[in-house]
Amino acid sequence: MKVLETDRLALRLISVADAEFILKLLNEPSFLRFIGDKGVRTLEGARDYVLNGPIRSYQEFGFGLYLVELKAAATSIGICGLLKRETLEDVDLGFAFLPEYWGNGYALEAAQAMLTHGKNDYGLDRIVAITDPDNEASIALLKKSGFSFERLMQLTDDAPEVKLFSVHT
Repeated sequence: MKVLETDRLALRLISVADAEFILKLLNEPSFLRFIGDKGVRTLEGARDYVLNGPIRSYQEFGFGLYLVELKAAATSIGICGLLKRETLEDVDLGFAFLPEYWGNGYALEAAQAMLTHGKNDYGLDRIVAITDPDNEASIALLKKSGFSFERLMQLTDDAPEVKLFSVHT
């Protein structure tokens, strides 16, 4: 089910039928380095990730991570969406794209659409984002989307520090 559309992209609900793509994305070296190892190594693990992550979020909050597709070819290129983490007070913008689609403005287009969606459809006036301090590409995207750096923080006591950004929509 399509949630949002931009000029070039369609953002839709992730389903267990997307497990193969999710398995590939979650095991990309850039995902592992900057977002973290979700421990998903099999199609069955990817299905469980979809059921216990995005689908559970849709049911609990009405939003979550969405599959980002190129409209022209219905090609899956990444994920982007809004997350409600227990460790953050505000709703968080999350995104990850396959490296072969970097540098085309797709992540920026999806992120900006998601911010508008959060404001217009969920009444969110503040959205945050977290990123690895070394993830320069994500930091640049957040700044282009209007986010400002707030502080370094840890999501849990034993977690590495991340940069917290925020934007008022």
